[in-house]
Amino acid sequence: MLQTAAERRNALAGGAIALAAILLFIGIAAVSLAASGGGAAFAGIISDPYILRVLRFTLLQAVLSTLLSVFLAIPVARSLARQPQFPGRIWIIRLMAVPMGLPVLIGALGLIGIWGRQGLLNSALTKLGLAEPVSIYGLTGILLAHVFFNLPLACRLMLAGLERLPSEYWLMASNLGMRQRAIFRFIEWPAIRGLIPGIAGLIFMLCATSFTLVLTLGGGPAATTVEVAIYQSLRFDFDPDRAVALSLLQIALTGLVLAAMSHLPASPDEGLTAGHRALRFDGRKLTARLSDSLLLIVVTTFLLSPLLSVVVAGLKADLQKLLGEPVFWQAAAMSFGISISAATLALLVSAALIRARQTIATSKPSGRSRAFFATMGGASSMVLLAPPVVLATGWFMALRPFGDAAIFAPALVVLINMLMALPFVMRVLEPAYLVHQRRTARLSASLGIAGIARLRLIDWPGLRKPFLTALSFAMALSLGDLGAVALFGSDGFITLPWLVYSRMGSYRTNDADGFALILGVICLLLTIAGTSGQVRGHGADDGR
Repeated sequence: MLQTAAERRNALAGGAIALAAILLFIGIAAVSLAASGGGAAFAGIISDPYILRVLRFTLLQAVLSTLLSVFLAIPVARSLARQPQFPGRIWIIRLMAVPMGLPVLIGALGLIGIWGRQGLLNSALTKLGLAEPVSIYGLTGILLAHVFFNLPLACRLMLAGLERLPSEYWLMASNLGMRQRAIFRFIEWPAIRGLIPGIAGLIFMLCATSFTLVLTLGGGPAATTVEVAIYQSLRFDFDPDRAVALSLLQIALTGLVLAAMSHLPASPDEGLTAGHRALRFDGRKLTARLSDSLLLIVVTTFLLSPLLSVVVAGLKADLQKLLGEPVFWQAAAMSFGISISAATLALLVSAALIRARQTIATSKPSGRSRAFFATMGGASSMVLLAPPVVLATGWFMALRPFGDAAIFAPALVVLINMLMALPFVMRVLEPAYLVHQRRTARLSASLGIAGIARLRLIDWPGLRKPFLTALSFAMALSLGDLGAVALFGSDGFITLPWLVYSRMGSYRTNDADGFALILGVICLLLTIAGTSGQVRGHGADDGR
């Protein structure tokens, strides 16, 4: 990259300011937790049976959810890879992207519509003489919901790995007459096995920090995770000491998981290839076609039925009445204001970090510069170490001496949602920015185009699509989030997810279904807008 001394200084200064802002925001929350008697409270965790029970359940549901999601995804990914001509295959793959862009609360409502007490499945089984054979609440419901959201993620990542295998592998397997078991053992399993640690680590982290699903489907104290216990300690019990202890426990738990993930092996090398299109012959037998078709139909039904349930239940509500309620427009205005602000901040912070990182990468970095480079990369994922509920708790404790912390709620939610969106925005923008700079930096420098002129004539036209993609994903993520809002939600501070959750809590299920449909449509439109802006070859796997 060709930069003047002034451009280099500005890039590094922008990255330093963005990094300092992230660390300051998270640091204040962490210090406030520690200063609120966190050390003494944390020391008492070992002797508190309730907290130990919550920790055990958190780990149990995360482990079981990870195992189910990963091992169920293996045969599904194999079936999709073996049947490239399966009718509607591309739509099945696209369907698997929907749960990743769907607000978690909406997915939970859809699952309740199918698996709940009055759901479609239980109603059908009751007619057969069985009395509520399936319960959506408690551990069973949490596992079911986590599989609904995470199986598609694991499946798409495994499918991408299988499709990267050289075409020569399949030609050799056909020439040798290898059976399905041998193909799986010598070709597919080595490719999948190398991906499993990373996929399992990601899913375990998502499940261990799960909040909305457990809050909605937990079913009581026996099915509570650490994050939900933090929320209950402040929202219902108003026990700050316990909330602080649980927050520190959550940080310790996520820190250990992140440390373990950093030592996971890298994805395997798929091998050299001449670049020919892969033609698989092992899926052409009748038994393979029938088994793969049956499996894909079952999985499609599992993923599609909750979405259809949300649509059907939402259309039964009086949408015209709901759209005419002032509280809806109040919640919509607040949600859009938060999502636009959070997404814009995420773009600005990401741009500053990316520009500084690329400035260091294209120079001769010293040891200090390399540390700065690595710290900026890690800062974008700090929200994994301190999840939204933990950050909200820390800031709640920090702002208590200044009066009602709810006064600062909108600003805090914007900043927390910005941190939530940052990893996904960075993953979309950084590769695009690197490619753009390689293509245009030398020519721009030779023509003397810099500053605003370069931004207007070169950078914006070349980076408009990835910027809009990142913006739409960040907005959808923020718009559907309940975790950051849960501690501060009130009559004066209402977002669309909080409105849906509050109507559920007051047993106004028809209204909740209607608002859920509206929110789901908005988020899915944003997700579709984001994926349509991606270049071919980059799918929804770039971020959840």
